[in-house]
Formats: sequence, C-alpha cells, structure tokens
Amino acid sequence: MALTPIPITVFTGFLGAGKTSVILSLLPQLPKDYRVVLLKNEFGDVEVDSQLAKQSSLAAVSEILNGCMCCVLVGQMKTALLEIRDKFRPDRIIVECSGSAFPATLAFQIRELERETENDLKLDAIITVIDAENFAGYEDTSPTARMQASYTDMILINKSEHVSERALDILIDHLNTLNDLTPKIKCDGRNGVEPALLFGLDSKLFLEDDQTDVDHHDEVETATIYRGNPPIPQHGHAHEHDDSDCHCSHSTDSYASHPHAHPAESSGISTAEFIGEIILLNALSSLSKETIWRVKGFVITEKGHFILNWAFGRFDLTLFDDSEQNESEGVVKLTVMGERGEVRRTARKLAEALQAKLR
Repeated sequence: MALTPIPITVFTGFLGAGKTSVILSLLPQLPKDYRVVLLKNEFGDVEVDSQLAKQSSLAAVSEILNGCMCCVLVGQMKTALLEIRDKFRPDRIIVECSGSAFPATLAFQIRELERETENDLKLDAIITVIDAENFAGYEDTSPTARMQASYTDMILINKSEHVSERALDILIDHLNTLNDLTPKIKCDGRNGVEPALLFGLDSKLFLEDDQTDVDHHDEVETATIYRGNPPIPQHGHAHEHDDSDCHCSHSTDSYASHPHAHPAESSGISTAEFIGEIILLNALSSLSKETIWRVKGFVITEKGHFILNWAFGRFDLTLFDDSEQNESEGVVKLTVMGERGEVRRTARKLAEALQAKLR
C-alpha cells in the first residue's frame, strides 16, 4: 500500500515576530493522534525555543543552530527532513526558519526533495508571520523581511492587539503594496489561528524557477552572553516524546502567572548562583529595540529556572524544569541578536549588568 505523502509547512518571519508561539498554538487544536515533528533553525548556539517546544505535544523536535539553513547551512535542512521522515514518519513536518531565512531558497530545497523522494515529502505551504507592532521598523533595514512578506502562501498578522485599528489598517495597506494576492489573517492573540486555515494549502511556490537572489547574510549580528560555563555549540538533534523515558516538564506556566513559583531555597539553588530578579528586569529595560531585536536564552533567578524570550522591548519568562538543565551549565545563557555593528557593544553592557561574560 502506498504511503501518504508527508506535507511540510514552512514558517518564516523576522526575529521576534512570534513564529514559535503561533506554531505551539496550533498543536492543541489538532487530533490527539496527529503526529507533528518540528524542525527549527536559529541563530546562536543556545537551544531555547526547542526547549519550549519539547513541553508541547510535538512528536519530536530537531534544531539546527549556528547559521541559516537557506545559505550558510544549505543542505542540512534536506538531510534533517529525510532523517525525520525515516525515524518518525509523522503526519506533518513544520519547519521554523531563522529570522533572516529567504523563503524562495527553502522552497527550492523542498521542491528538490519532492523530486528525489517521488513526492513522499511535499511542500504544503510557506507561512509568513508579521509582527504588527514592529514590522514598519525592521522592514526598513531588512530586505529579507520584505521578501518574506512577498514570497509566501499566507501572511499571519501577529501581535495586532498591541496596535490601534488605524495602525493596523496602515500596516495591511502597506502589506498589500508588497503582496496584494496573498491572504492576510489576523492572529487571535496567543490563540493564534485555526490549523484548517494553514494546512492543506498545496503551495504553488517554486513550481518553476522563480528564485530571486537576495544577500541577507549581513543583516543580523549575534552575540552570546553567559555566566557560568559557556554554552557548548550545538548543530541539531531530535528529541522524541515517549512518556516512558521522557524527562521533559509539560508545564508551560509563565513567570507572570506564578510570581512566587519555584523559590530558590526549594529548588536547591544557592543564592550565589542566580541573577536577581530586579537586576534582570533593569538590564532588559535598558535595551533599545531600535538596534536590538531579539534576546533569548536561559536564566536562573531566585525563583527558579526560566526561559527568557525578549523581542522589541517585550519579554516573557517561562518556567523551565528540565532535569538536563542544571546550575553547573550556567546561571545566564543568552543569545543577543540585532543590527550589525551595534550588537556586541550593547551585549557587552548587558553582560556587565548581569555580571556575565561576552563570547
């Protein structure tokens, strides 16, 4: 009996647009027996979003770090997709790109895989997530951000609750100048959108040679901040969720909802081995969203282990309780991303405020 082809949905969007949140919002809406594997690509060498994803109902998570898989790491995506197919045979593969990924190159690679696998792996859609609050700012400095909005099957307008109706109308008008044919859907806050709107689109992108060359290698600069042992560079791994041997926490409670959760004394964290909450908040508030677009990583405060996600002045701290993560691996492990030429100077000041080091 012939196997059903595995559809691939690719999510693009600039740094901090909310791709991970949108993807994770889809999962609870799917049938319980529907198996999804996530392949992530991110700048830096600190696994952050994959740790959040492991706390979801995903069948597996694989992450490709230290570069962009549409250029520097070209070829690694195809290898990873084949490994996912052979190991997990999921109902769907979701690819979450780095913030500077050029979608046409990714579509080209997947179309090649379609031919090589005789349509066993198949491009279903490229989805672009737009940050309604900050798109006008980062689009000015990023040709790739404009290309992501132009070369896509669907545009999801995220974070619209943070802007006025007039500002949203202006944004949509501007998006229509970039791409007037592609549907545009407003996300329902953290509820995201319904999977039926995104799955089964049967993309027609790159059915012919329509690739456009855009040099985006120099758009984003990164720096790593650590306190404790420096992060060990990673290049990708898969994590399968089998309840018999999985040690991941399935709690997704946020720091804001549990301000007194996981006190340091009960978690065994020495007071010398955490970053003070007030110090952390003051350091983050000093960052300029004009030059720093994204900060993500792990921190240990007096209230426990947290995953930090900072984007354009807004941030979340999510409780993280993984037995593989311990204080010997570092009190602070952060990747700072932003405008080239500005990141290391700002990251050095942030590191000093956190009593950390810059790598």
